[in-house]
Amino acid sequence: MHSPTIGRRGAAALAAAVLATVLAACGGSASDPATGTGAPGSASSAAGTKKITVGVIPIIDVAPLYLGIQKGFFSSRGLEITPAPAQGGSAIVPAVLAGENQFGFSNVVSLLTAREKGVPLVAVVGGASSTGDPAKDVNAVLVAKGSPLKTAKDLEGKKVAINALNNIGDTTIKTAVKKAGGDPSKVTFVEMPFPDMPAQLAAGKVDAAWESEPFRSQILAAGGSILFDNLTETYPKLQIATYFTSEKLKAEDPATVTAFVEGMEESLAYAVANPDEARAVLATYTKIPPEVAAKVVLPAWPAELDAQSATAVGEAARSFGTLTKAPDVAGLFAGA
Repeated sequence: MHSPTIGRRGAAALAAAVLATVLAACGGSASDPATGTGAPGSASSAAGTKKITVGVIPIIDVAPLYLGIQKGFFSSRGLEITPAPAQGGSAIVPAVLAGENQFGFSNVVSLLTAREKGVPLVAVVGGASSTGDPAKDVNAVLVAKGSPLKTAKDLEGKKVAINALNNIGDTTIKTAVKKAGGDPSKVTFVEMPFPDMPAQLAAGKVDAAWESEPFRSQILAAGGSILFDNLTETYPKLQIATYFTSEKLKAEDPATVTAFVEGMEESLAYAVANPDEARAVLATYTKIPPEVAAKVVLPAWPAELDAQSATAVGEAARSFGTLTKAPDVAGLFAGA
């Protein structure tokens, strides 16, 4: 399905109307600003290089993008990439729709929610996925040292910290609780930023926390333990997030989209083959100390868009009310 072409003001207005339900990988409020600079996609340097910006959240998952910039995988294709860090993911969607960013990074549930709301976005290349190893994954549901909780079912009547409500975190946790024979409706989810979770968990303010690296490792180092891996409970190697663009850019400038996709494919493959370099690049855009970066679990970085994974998490989101219709995976992946 192809949505009608809309102007920049119309795109921004449309995005603003759905921001309450469209949250990207690390959540955030609709007022979270995107920082960074970059010229619009139509701008070119004297040498003919096209300048584009990519909306990202400064987390481990986007290391391949920064690594690819360092290695020249984009410049060799005529692109000058400027990452546009956002304090919260909800700033990325309207920026892409308005053409301020040409591409963005977001989790699959957020993008499927956007498609259901009529937002003309399409995924173009993979972003980050589960490792598929429940004991060593990039995310996990953890409990503090001494917790009596043993299974996902034990979360009934308990408080669980997640970064954003009605999104990929609670969708996958509810799926795990249901598979374990529990009642997902009896779990209380508390929204808070990932960096705040270790202290809140240690203080007993919440009973469990869905954490990402490096905070997952921080909780384990403090004596906490993994209760379960909600990602693999939903799909063996769940594709967490992808890079996306607007239908408008895909239709009007397919050459730029192709160049970006090819650059990302090379960047993702290089990050997989050179994990030490992927860890080293973290220091250039996050506050993760090198000694911590050396130990954290890295996500999987497949370039392919996984329709089966997206369908699985989309159907889960529908079963719990985050989506109201069958997930529009075909429409979302039409950009590939």
